Amino acid sequence: MTGLPSTRQKSNRIKFIIGGGLFVVALLLMIISATRATAEFFITIEELKASEKDFSGENLRVSGAVLGESIRHDPKTGLLHFTIAHIPGDDAEIEARGGLSEVLHQAANDPEGAQLSVVYDGAKPDMLKDEAQAIVTGKLDSKGILVAEELLLKCPTKYEEAVPDQVEDDLP
Repeated sequence: MTGLPSTRQKSNRIKFIIGGGLFVVALLLMIISATRATAEFFITIEELKASEKDFSGENLRVSGAVLGESIRHDPKTGLLHFTIAHIPGDDAEIEARGGLSEVLHQAANDPEGAQLSVVYDGAKPDMLKDEAQAIVTGKLDSKGILVAEELLLKCPTKYEEAVPDQVEDDLP
């Protein structure tokens, strides 16, 4: 009978399997909850406006063209207010419309296009100007204003002129 495991060994093996299973389940639950808590929806302004109530309070990332006349910085509160206009989220569509610079120009000059108000608590970035691309991360409040936690800016016209010169210099 030396070849058969004892009842005590079977009991320890079962405890080990159950403990390991519980550990794996707990680990999976922690990963799922952390992923949900930090998940962001990357959406266009038109998509956001179409279902604003669904996104209220959610972490969002939205991109749009800055409307220069809307930029206001309140030195007393430190709040920066501005509006962004809808640009497509599809790179192929942006290229088909003449590139990012052209899309930003069209969006900033389209009074009929979808727009989103943004509030950012921080210093006014130097690149925040008319027709710059703003990529804003934050939460939508009950009034439909995006309260930004992070603000990234791109100004394609600033770099477009430099690219051909660099390419030409590298050609034989």
